[in-house]
Amino acid sequence: MTPSRELSAKSAAGDADYGKIGGTYSRFRQPDPRIAAQIVTALGAAETVLNVGAGAGSYEPTDRWVVAVEPAAAMRVQRPAHLARAIAAVAEALPFKSGAVDAALATFTVHQWRDLSRGLAEMRRVARGPVIILTCDPDALDRFWLTDYAAEVLRVEASRYPPISTLVEKLGGQCQVIEVPIPLDCRDGFNEAYYGRPEMLLNPDARLACSSWSLVPSDVVARFVSRLAEDLASGAWDRKFGGLRTQSLFKGPLRLVVAPAA
Repeated sequence: MTPSRELSAKSAAGDADYGKIGGTYSRFRQPDPRIAAQIVTALGAAETVLNVGAGAGSYEPTDRWVVAVEPAAAMRVQRPAHLARAIAAVAEALPFKSGAVDAALATFTVHQWRDLSRGLAEMRRVARGPVIILTCDPDALDRFWLTDYAAEVLRVEASRYPPISTLVEKLGGQCQVIEVPIPLDCRDGFNEAYYGRPEMLLNPDARLACSSWSLVPSDVVARFVSRLAEDLASGAWDRKFGGLRTQSLFKGPLRLVVAPAA
């Protein structure tokens, strides 16, 4: 990172402590190929891609040259061997020349940034072509049954994710916003990925792969675990939501925001 940059990886790594919660992240947050295919389509003919907030490498394309940026050491060490090592840097201070890459990508990360406007401006500066953001629409989080069991978790999520309209405005206003359906057997274990597999959210490691669980009081988590376990044992969950167990797709909050070349 160049000395002129004011923010460092240590000073702007987001609101979740991935040193504590990120140790098993890559076990549960595997890229889902159907979601990945939509990202590849959005990247188009871009041959060089900057992956910002790259984490353990989910959704990082392997068919073109990629440079990854990730501030959390706990995430960088989980990157598989076939991916390039990630640079310790933050979205708000990208250590690259303007127009250095064909496209810039950020998946499940904008809600962690300290300064959204600055981070998006940096992506726009560095990319000659499209800027692509995979995120969640905070206005659609309440479509998920979790709101009946731990509404506090979804309120935390909604407070962190920027409105889609804000992303569109800050990226220049000419964006394509694509609703991304979530498959029943989704390999990427964000909360809604378990819409038809509620038992998975009784696993503490699966929950911690979704950072919002680390940002609510422990009594909220304990109440959730107790109530969901009881409702699964009694059949109450299935009586109300059982149809989700065989529903092939869930239209939840997942969105792909694609900003064309400036």
